[in-house]
Amino acid sequence: MTRRTAAHPDPTDPRVGAPFFSTWRVGTPERQRLTAEAIARTWERQPWPTDGLLSYHVYLGRDGSTVMHHSQWAGEQDYEAFVRTRRQERVDEIDTAVPGIERLRLDRYRHHRSRARAVGDTRVPGLIVAVRIDFDPAAADERAHWADLVLKALEDDPVGHRGLIGAHFHLSTDGGHVLNYAEWESERAYDEVLAAPGEGIGAPTEQWERVRTYPGVQGFTVTRYEHALGLLPG
Repeated sequence: MTRRTAAHPDPTDPRVGAPFFSTWRVGTPERQRLTAEAIARTWERQPWPTDGLLSYHVYLGRDGSTVMHHSQWAGEQDYEAFVRTRRQERVDEIDTAVPGIERLRLDRYRHHRSRARAVGDTRVPGLIVAVRIDFDPAAADERAHWADLVLKALEDDPVGHRGLIGAHFHLSTDGGHVLNYAEWESERAYDEVLAAPGEGIGAPTEQWERVRTYPGVQGFTVTRYEHALGLLPG
């Protein structure tokens, strides 16, 4: 049995050994909505595929075109078994409902560290910001240190980030990049931080300058999303 949830995923869940993120391009806001509805119908009609899938969440890009998927697996072997036995029938049904979906990429990660929400913080994220940080291949081993620097800079930032609920750093298993899955109170709160003194997120401090000029960092891609669908085993 599959059931819906309005709750967001917990990226710090210790049961998750293989967090995956993938992106589809569907073209328009209407097709984004239809895609989320097709996913919900398809999954709710079928049994939950495996105990190794802990949750599956769908997000609509504020660009009006993309859809992000976040699946939390106990291990990669659980995903591989799903692909062999259960994935294609779901893909076929969704593609019948919304023809022409462009599947851009699937990235596999390991959760590194988080700036988790404070004890007693019950805010629901109104905006998810996915920040991809690409690294030179020769700097793959530096990714964890860079993420640690960001977390330290956030902790010591005199400006503060009152609208930031959580920031969760994941290292891609291919060694190429870091993904920060950031939970914000609202789009307005995120925009206010961007408008503060400094270059983007972070005050003009020495720590943030080290983050921005870290050797091996090739570039950043920032995408805004709204949580649209959560699915759990029932």
